[in-house]
Amino acid sequence: MAIIIKSPEEIEILREGGKHLAVVLHKLKEKVLPGISTRDLDIYAEKLIHEFGDTPAFLNYRPEGANVPYPASLCVSVNDEVVHGIPNKNKILKEGDIVSLDLGIKHNGLFTDMALTAPVGEINPSNKKLLEVTEEALMVGIGSAQAGNTVGDIGYAIESFIHSRKENKYGIVEVLAGHGVGRSIHEDPFIPNFGKKGKGAKLVPGMVIALEPMINLGTKNVTIDDDGWTFRTADRKNSAHFEHTILITEGEPEILTKNF
Repeated sequence: MAIIIKSPEEIEILREGGKHLAVVLHKLKEKVLPGISTRDLDIYAEKLIHEFGDTPAFLNYRPEGANVPYPASLCVSVNDEVVHGIPNKNKILKEGDIVSLDLGIKHNGLFTDMALTAPVGEINPSNKKLLEVTEEALMVGIGSAQAGNTVGDIGYAIESFIHSRKENKYGIVEVLAGHGVGRSIHEDPFIPNFGKKGKGAKLVPGMVIALEPMINLGTKNVTIDDDGWTFRTADRKNSAHFEHTILITEGEPEILTKNF
């Protein structure tokens, strides 16, 4: 698949969709409280998406290699679950948990993608620092997403930032990565959260990409559950995930999923 440069008309649609998605995800974050089930969060996400007249991007999505379609609108990953956790009415959030909310929507035929990790009530200092570091890693990656740079420059910036942290030896998940987005939920290029300067696809104005560092408190290694979707850390230590859809411009990158 070739990298798709978006037209001005497509970019305007993606701006609108990105704003919708940011509103939905931040309203969801407010519902992250002890006692709520992950299935309740999914139901609320779907309601909010439909109120905008949009469509959930993940519901029944089946990428190459998946045995079954994804059965929900929202990915809800708790504690050691890295990504793609399937909502369940019996999975109840409790004080001290951390929960990743990953959501994509289709607005006027085009896709945006976003994720954040939220605390459930009061969380311990190591989890709090994990969330802060992962969100900052995303912003470091976005800062390097300049026209003329490469995918490798983004990965190098994120990796260098994470490895510079002295309070913990964090693991960067390597088998999952950012990606192009827009006409499909996943497009080229593949954008790892590690890399070498100057390597990989060149960033040019009109590219729309989703950057999403996934950072673990321990090992970088992950396993996948029997459901075929849920990735979790191999050592069962907690993981955090933040994601924005961004536009490459002639100047600074534009965050399309910013909550204004």
